[in-house]
Amino acid sequence: MPDEKQPRAIDNRRARFEYEFFERFEAGIALTGTEIKSIRTGQISISEAYARVRDGELWLLGMHVPPYKEGSFSNHEPNRPRKLLMHRKEIDRLAGQVAEKGYTLVPTRLYFKGGKVKIDLALARGKKLWDKRRATKDRETARELARAVRR
Repeated sequence: MPDEKQPRAIDNRRARFEYEFFERFEAGIALTGTEIKSIRTGQISISEAYARVRDGELWLLGMHVPPYKEGSFSNHEPNRPRKLLMHRKEIDRLAGQVAEKGYTLVPTRLYFKGGKVKIDLALARGKKLWDKRRATKDRETARELARAVRR
């Protein structure tokens, strides 16, 4: 039975519009105590976040975790880089694909699994403007069809 205090998954809906996903991965995040408490409140933002491989390690940049209200002087920095935890072989493979093919690593979901915070990363490529227009047009067409079927 899931804990009632834990928020549901936090989705990055903007990423689905901005990027085309090719492959998905799950990674853990190394966090401090006040960051975990702040994430449990559900007030975080991953819409501007992205992942990079630096010195053989995977880092999440741009994720905003607001300071914990009840925290003390040792509260965390809201936009600090956070280390992602994955197997070495996966990190090396991702580093090669990002460097060669022009992909980027975008977080799509942040959620709790077994009391630990996990993040879903997608190997993605940015959509062009006409791809975004086509996606919007397809979505509107699907809505119109659904309305017509309901009537």
